[in-house]
Amino acid sequence: MNDTKALRIFLLAAEKRNFAQVARELDMAPAAITRAIAALEEDLGIQLFVRTTRQVSLTTDGAIFAAQVQPAMQALETARKDVINANKADQGRLRISAPTWFGKTALPGVLSGFRTLYPKINFEISLADGFVNILDQDFDLAIRISAAPSDKFTIWRKVCLIRRVLVAAPGSRFAGMAHPGELTPDACLAYNGESRREAWLLTDGSASVEISAGRAFSANNGDLLADMAAEGAGVALLPHFHIAEHLATGRLVHVFPQWSPPDLWLTLYYPPYQALPPRIATFSKYFEERVPALMDALQ
Repeated sequence: MNDTKALRIFLLAAEKRNFAQVARELDMAPAAITRAIAALEEDLGIQLFVRTTRQVSLTTDGAIFAAQVQPAMQALETARKDVINANKADQGRLRISAPTWFGKTALPGVLSGFRTLYPKINFEISLADGFVNILDQDFDLAIRISAAPSDKFTIWRKVCLIRRVLVAAPGSRFAGMAHPGELTPDACLAYNGESRREAWLLTDGSASVEISAGRAFSANNGDLLADMAAEGAGVALLPHFHIAEHLATGRLVHVFPQWSPPDLWLTLYYPPYQALPPRIATFSKYFEERVPALMDALQ
C-alpha cells in the first residue's frame, strides 16, 4: 500500500475512532484497515491508537502525528484537484497578459462571452503595453500586437492582421508634406513597447523608404501618441484602432496615404508546451473564432 493511502486511512480513523466505519466509508475490508494501521505504526515505530472492543482512540503520539500530517494531506489534496482541473477543458484558471488598449476595449466582451459558456474557468488578467516575458512571469498565454514574431522560445498563433496609419494634426506642417522622405527623426513619434526609437519601413508599391523615428519623443502607449500627434507634435504611425476616433472627429488626418507600412499581427503567445493544456486550447479556439470579426469592426 502506498504511503499516501495509508495516511488517508490513518486520518479518517483518527476522526471516526472506529475502524469498521472507516472500512465502510472506504469500501475496504475491516482487516485491511487494521493491517494498514499496523503497518504504519511499525514503519513509524510508535503506537498510534489504543484499541478496545468498542472503539479506538489516539495515543498522545498519534494525536501529535495527526495534527502534523493533516495540513500536509490537505495541501496535497488541493494540489491534486488543481492539477486535475487544470487539465480539463472546461475548468481551471488562466493567467493572461494583454496590451492595455485591447484589454480595455476588446477583451471584456470576449471574456464575458467565454465565461457564459465556461463558467468554471477563472481568469487573472494583466494589462501592459511593454514586452512581457510570459516564461518569467508565469503566464498561461499572452495576447500581443506586434511585428511578425521572431521569438524561438515560445509558440504562437496568428489571429488577424492589424492595419497601421500615418497621421498628423490637420493644418500642421506635416499634413502638407508630399513625401515621407521630408520627415526628420525629430518629427516622428515612435510607438515602441520599451519606449525606444523605431524604424518605419514604408512602401508605395514600387519604392521603399526607411525612416528613423523617436529621437525627440517615443512612448509605449498609442493613445498618448495619438494625442501628441493631434497637438501638432509630429507624425505618428499607429494601429487604426488607436486613431479611429481622432480621424472621425478631424483631430487627425491620414498623411502620405499612398505610402504603407507592414501590417502588425495580433497573436496568441504560449510557453513552449508540448501540447496546449485543454483549458488553454478551449480559450484559444474561442478567441480565434470571435476576435477577427471584432477587430474588423474596430478598424
